[in-house]
Amino acid sequence: MLRVLPVVSTLFLVVIGTALARAQTKAPAFSIPAWIDEDKCAGAPTFGPTLDGHPASVEKELAPTSDQVILIVLDLTGDLSRIDDAKQAVATSISKLPQNSWVGLLRAQDGLHVLADPTPDRRKVIDRIQSLTSSGTPGLLETLRATLSLADALIRQSPVRVCVLYITDGSIYNYREDYTDPVINPSDQHDLSRRFRDILINEKISKLERHISSLEAPLFVVHLHYRQNQLDLAYQNGLDALARDTGGETVICRSTTEIPQAISHIFTRISDVWGLTLSVPPKSHREMQVGLKASCSGRDVQISWRPHFRPREE
Repeated sequence: MLRVLPVVSTLFLVVIGTALARAQTKAPAFSIPAWIDEDKCAGAPTFGPTLDGHPASVEKELAPTSDQVILIVLDLTGDLSRIDDAKQAVATSISKLPQNSWVGLLRAQDGLHVLADPTPDRRKVIDRIQSLTSSGTPGLLETLRATLSLADALIRQSPVRVCVLYITDGSIYNYREDYTDPVINPSDQHDLSRRFRDILINEKISKLERHISSLEAPLFVVHLHYRQNQLDLAYQNGLDALARDTGGETVICRSTTEIPQAISHIFTRISDVWGLTLSVPPKSHREMQVGLKASCSGRDVQISWRPHFRPREE
């Protein structure tokens, strides 16, 4: 955790010193991501949220045209051809972002390290991406909580939309910590550890789900290398569950040809996000189910949003 502190300090100094104005969110409240999933929406949409089935109010709306910070975390250790394709696709997507989108770049191997502070300077971030070499072991599971905590702090302190994007290619077998759960008794054909070898992975994912359930930034993951063995499937399913729990999305590429499209799709999704701040009922500390409706010009429209949230205990 100590290795993360300089990263947090640096990012805060940069964001606070920018033209993005700071504003304190009225407590108690929390922000959820939401998307209008239709092209035709004339005028500004009207949102109608509920918490545990009871009507709630929207205290603040940040539209897709508002300021945004995107924290990109590179977790790349494998196939250079896939990595090169991903780097080029990320560079292309970054170059298309609006000027009020600030991009920060981090690396997940051996702890969380900042490579470029949030900046509107596209060239600086792209150059750092292109010059990065792939090495070490995967670090997504070990750094995820710290990254989302950083993004959460930015959301709570500044009137900006913040999203986290991991670009990764790791296998669960290559982590520094052993998640493979070897068979306890190889001579016993009925040993249950043979049937539930993914238990350590599932326990790690469940623990992360609990830790991030009160953090507000949506998580997006582009995994460059789909693997079909039992443990990597459990790992990949876990990444998908973690992203969906925050309102985000995971895309896993089955071939190199899918990488540019996957990255372009995720950047579009990130750019199109609404940030809705909802008021929290008094003494709400358990996980709440979030409902949401939206209408444009009196017509209901199809939307997607973060489905649940656990308010932070003060």
